[in-house]
Amino acid sequence: MKGHHGETPPGTGPPGEGWTPAGPSAADLGVEPDTEAPAAEPDDSDRSAVADMDEKIAELEDRWLRSAAELDNLRKRIARDAERIRVEERARVVREWLPIVDNLDLALRHADADPNAVIQGVRAVRDQAVALLARLGFRRHDDVGVPFDPSRHEAVSTVADPDIAPGTVVEVVRPGYGDADRQLRPAAAVVSTKPE
Repeated sequence: MKGHHGETPPGTGPPGEGWTPAGPSAADLGVEPDTEAPAAEPDDSDRSAVADMDEKIAELEDRWLRSAAELDNLRKRIARDAERIRVEERARVVREWLPIVDNLDLALRHADADPNAVIQGVRAVRDQAVALLARLGFRRHDDVGVPFDPSRHEAVSTVADPDIAPGTVVEVVRPGYGDADRQLRPAAAVVSTKPE
């Protein structure tokens, strides 16, 4: 088919030089051609790396679970040991007191025969108990004439005495046991003050 000037319209003649297909091209429409290559299938080395990673993760999870179980067992063992030690220590201290109780029983048995023996027996048992407390680390404090020490004494009363320096323990109402860092109780004391 010829045009007015004897030219063949584009896209209508036989393929060859100067021939273009009919219709607009992708460039004419402003569309970029798709240049991305299709996603490649993972090869054997990729699969091997993923398998190695999965294996390491499984190994780490196993080690973590074992460590958590060991820690739990350790906590339980420490709690059992602490309870056992506490029970054994209580029994040991009570055993230390048994001879004192035995001596009190002995003093009471002889009370009817000789009242003076009871006084001597009670005094001996008291000395035995004080010695036991000292062995356990709780020395008795009932000193008179020493300066008042708030870490070892509790002032329960005061007395004004011109012959005694103020702040001196003049009487111990109730003895104290133990030292500042391991104290069962402070000594209850009467303390001197300056006369007004």
